[in-house]
Amino acid sequence: MTTEAMPSARADAAAAIEPVLRQQVLVLYLDGSALDSRVVGWSRYDGTGRTSPTTGDSDEPPYESGVGALLDGWRLFQAAQLIPPYPGHEYDVSFLKHEFFFERLVDVRAS
Repeated sequence: MTTEAMPSARADAAAAIEPVLRQQVLVLYLDGSALDSRVVGWSRYDGTGRTSPTTGDSDEPPYESGVGALLDGWRLFQAAQLIPPYPGHEYDVSFLKHEFFFERLVDVRAS
């Protein structure tokens, strides 16, 4: 075996400390279009495999508002489009329209 094919101790050490990142996703439904509006619904997804959140697994929202998630280190990557209701349908009940997606990258090698 040539020395080129053998990994160096330096490369092994770098790989051992290099983070392995996995994504956690938080979806918050707010009662208005502003990020500081009250949370009325939520979903969580954990790409680390450390937790298995399910719909309805808690009575209390993870944050009071979207700003609370930002203060806790979540990064906002999508906000709901502001689409006015079709005339005559202002009071129809449908999906929750003020949907905000957040992500957090977690190093799965960290304890």
